[in-house]
Amino acid sequence: MCPYMSSSSELRFSNLLRKCSFKQLKQIHAFMVTTALSQNIQISSAFLRRSTEFGTMEYPNLIFSQLGSIFNADITLWNAMIRGYAYNGPIERCISMFDEMPQRGLKPNNFTYPYVLNSCSVMGCFEKGKKVHCQIVKYGFESVSAVSNSLCNLYMKKPVASFDSCVMKNGKVNDARKMFDQMHVKPVELWNRMIFEYGNIGDVECARRLFDGMPKRDVVSWNSMISGYARVGNVVNARDLFEQMPEKNVVSWTTMIGAYGSSGDLETARKFFERMPCRNVVSWNSMISSYNQHGKFEEALDLFVRMQSEGVISDGFTFVSVLSACSHLGALEFGKWVHYLIKDWFQLGVIVGTTLIEMYAKCGDIDRAFTVFVKIGNKDVFCWNVMIKALAIHGRTEDAIKIFLLMQKMGLKLNDFTFSSAFFACSHGGLVDEGRKIFDSMERDFGVSPKLEHFGCLIDLLSRNGHIEEAQCIVKEMPFDPDIAIWGALLGGCRVRSDFKLAKQVMQWVEELKTNESGVYVLSSNIHAFSGQWPEALSAREKMEEKKMWKKAGSSSLIYHHKDDTELLQETF
Repeated sequence: MCPYMSSSSELRFSNLLRKCSFKQLKQIHAFMVTTALSQNIQISSAFLRRSTEFGTMEYPNLIFSQLGSIFNADITLWNAMIRGYAYNGPIERCISMFDEMPQRGLKPNNFTYPYVLNSCSVMGCFEKGKKVHCQIVKYGFESVSAVSNSLCNLYMKKPVASFDSCVMKNGKVNDARKMFDQMHVKPVELWNRMIFEYGNIGDVECARRLFDGMPKRDVVSWNSMISGYARVGNVVNARDLFEQMPEKNVVSWTTMIGAYGSSGDLETARKFFERMPCRNVVSWNSMISSYNQHGKFEEALDLFVRMQSEGVISDGFTFVSVLSACSHLGALEFGKWVHYLIKDWFQLGVIVGTTLIEMYAKCGDIDRAFTVFVKIGNKDVFCWNVMIKALAIHGRTEDAIKIFLLMQKMGLKLNDFTFSSAFFACSHGGLVDEGRKIFDSMERDFGVSPKLEHFGCLIDLLSRNGHIEEAQCIVKEMPFDPDIAIWGALLGGCRVRSDFKLAKQVMQWVEELKTNESGVYVLSSNIHAFSGQWPEALSAREKMEEKKMWKKAGSSSLIYHHKDDTELLQETF
């Protein structure tokens, strides 16, 4: 059979390649070899390109080595391989093949550079990317849309120094802007990208100047600018642009819902929601999330019920928002219904599973929370932390510590919140020795430096269990200045020991902080009241009045875990 084919035959062959499975691809390969069709460069290139679209480069690499002996060095074959490595990895091979091209007498073209630049971006090889940029300018490919887009993407992803991230992010956008300004041909997609990036860093003035200077806009241009205004809380300008839009889509409406929702104007956000000609799940999520954000949990659940009645398919974000609302309301039965609606929460991910755990725990059903925890396959550290805290709150402190120890055995990377949760469990269960061991192991075994909150947890644990002298030593030796929570924990220990002398000293230290936290004054007053020292108790309340502090029920920021202390702090004067 002749290796040359008519244009119609090549078209049919290309269509066949696009639809074939990997098994069928191998059959096509055998047919090509036996009929000498592999000598047709167009067919071979298309075949090689298709072979890279199955997620691995082992088979394409074999084909490439065979075709190389027939076509020597053909740019289309190399581009297919470079593209394949850019998508499938190893990405390093994409760049190494690019570097090898001159040795083969090949010159990269407009199909080569985008994949190489994108690979540099992914790998963080910014210096290599700049060298590729110089080569692009030399050979005149800078005006090609795909190349220029990849160049802008490279500069947008320039590594950021964490010590000055705000300045560096601005610098990244400025570098991309220089690239943008030098381009002769600027597709609308590139204008949109620059507007979005300026909006992303909060520079809406630069974004607006670009927007106003656009020779042609599409709906994405308008949405990017509106989103920039919404990000910085400029609802007035966002609304003004929205009203001017020649064409609005679901993104436009949803952006306005989010803008008004973030600003706290839920009434206007809801009006936009109701006026939408067409809603998608993101629109519903935005409105539900806005209600949650401002504590309107019942409204969030009502809207979710309506969402179900209208047949809108919920996603993971929906369930997380609704379950969070159930947690705040203690709406266990509603939460169970939501759980029932989640047909396959395993696929929705660990975030939904963790939110289910938290919902059941906060609604009082710790057994069901633990059942969900066990069923989650790939649990992240946050999920484990939530389970530890939930068990501790429900008095199952030993189980909480067992979970903490199991995390270590499984080789998970413990973080600050892991240790906070473990200390919380120790404090709830009075596990002083275990708490000491955990604190000592933080930096020594896990490389986690204790923060002020961790010292506070340890001091609280020791104080509540009568080890007031040890707690005082830690306060003196820790590398932080004590805050109101530290003094509050120590004051709690004074109550346990009826140590009025130390309590008086602690209150003097609290006075030096000049804080408006009323919880310590409430506790000090009750310490003296319980011992019949009414003048001292009255003095503490008078100081609250002098400082114009008013205790709100259950609103203290201090960490008091025992039931009797919580009741004291919730007392309303």
